Amino acid sequence: MKISKDRAGRAGLVAAVAVFGFAAPVGAQPAYPVKPIRVITPYGPGGTTDILSRMVGPKLTESWGQQVIVDNRPGGNTVIGSEALVKSAPDGYTLICILTSHVIVPNLVSTPYDAVKDFAAVATIAKTQLVLVTHPSVPVKTVKELIAFAKSKSGELNYGSGGSGTVTHLAGEYFNMLAGVKIQHIPYKGSAQALTDLIGGQVHMYYSPPIVALPHIKSRRLHAIAVTGDARLDVLPQAPTIQEAGLKGFEIKIWYGMLAPAATPRPIIDKLGADIGKVLVMPDIRDRLVSQGMEPFVSTPDQFAALVKADFAKYAKIIKTANIKLQQ
Repeated sequence: MKISKDRAGRAGLVAAVAVFGFAAPVGAQPAYPVKPIRVITPYGPGGTTDILSRMVGPKLTESWGQQVIVDNRPGGNTVIGSEALVKSAPDGYTLICILTSHVIVPNLVSTPYDAVKDFAAVATIAKTQLVLVTHPSVPVKTVKELIAFAKSKSGELNYGSGGSGTVTHLAGEYFNMLAGVKIQHIPYKGSAQALTDLIGGQVHMYYSPPIVALPHIKSRRLHAIAVTGDARLDVLPQAPTIQEAGLKGFEIKIWYGMLAPAATPRPIIDKLGADIGKVLVMPDIRDRLVSQGMEPFVSTPDQFAALVKADFAKYAKIIKTANIKLQQ
């Protein structure tokens, strides 16, 4: 049988591709993303990571022409959502929106993943501090009054948290240690549930992300005692820092960001990081973050990876020094 020169040429080209890895031009490949992207949040609806995901997601959808779907996976001290991400295909179509608790929880409990090695840092989103809020029934207005009241009611006062091992839990234990008090910890599955019970009077106080507490402070359903950072919040100028109010050495800040499975291709990581960075400098996004006590936090994937590694070590030291135990 005779083979035409055209057919022979095509056969040779196929062989060259097979042997040498030659491929079609990059421009001929489908541009990422070509299907919807899922963003896991390890907390319930209404929590800060949920709000931030739904704030950034629509902007990315406008840019990509692909839907960004928020998938709430609360419970297990964020382990359920984080493990779901680690088990996902490393193709850029599953991300997780996390906060500082990502590097705290593994220092308190065994997790089915390595908080540093099993994740690829994509981009930071925002940074903030916490605001210590109390139910109006608690008869205190300042940090000094709170400490005195807690000492007079040892073991009777309690605080809610977004879950055992979260930064809102660590803040409470750190306060107990520095103030020499014993305020009981009540863990919840996310900030939304903790805040609901605080408003309802089921718990006495909570170290809340400003983004979810501000509406209730303004409506006077909650009282803001102080903030946990090194400067007052512009949107809450009446609340001093806890250090300023008399508890020296107390400072807790938190960051939020996106992670992907560790083996996600670097070009995809870089595109995600760059596109999220573009969203964060949009005036409307910046205004929304600032109005809720947060700051846009733009970083490269490498800078975010370094932050995750450094804070993992930092909180390991705090937890060990303070002898903080995970309350089951």
